[in-house]
Amino acid sequence: MQWEQMESRPRFRFKDLEIWQEAIAIGVTLFELADKWNQNDSISLQSLRGSGLSMSNNIAEGSGSNSKREFSSFLNIARRSTFENANVLIVMESRKLVDHGEVTTLLQKLDRLCRKITNFQKTLRD
Repeated sequence: MQWEQMESRPRFRFKDLEIWQEAIAIGVTLFELADKWNQNDSISLQSLRGSGLSMSNNIAEGSGSNSKREFSSFLNIARRSTFENANVLIVMESRKLVDHGEVTTLLQKLDRLCRKITNFQKTLRD
């Protein structure tokens, strides 16, 4: 992806985390969805953009923590954002703003990311 091509930039720990990479990919997809329906429902779409960014932002911010406990707290926020995104997608689907197949695929990706974040959190407890 694009962030991998920036070799001359400073290296941040979060860029190597699979959960961050997946959160970015899902977030980009959510932004693309929001861009398609920009005029239809601005409140839901703003929420989708914000919660889409929240996943990767909290993983990145948490990776800069001084303690495992603090990092885990940020991961919990990122994990909760997967649920927020799922909710927004379900509401958008019920309003016929997003195709059922697209929502199903994204819900599966969000569920997988949520599980990976939870498993990563467990490694911080050891």
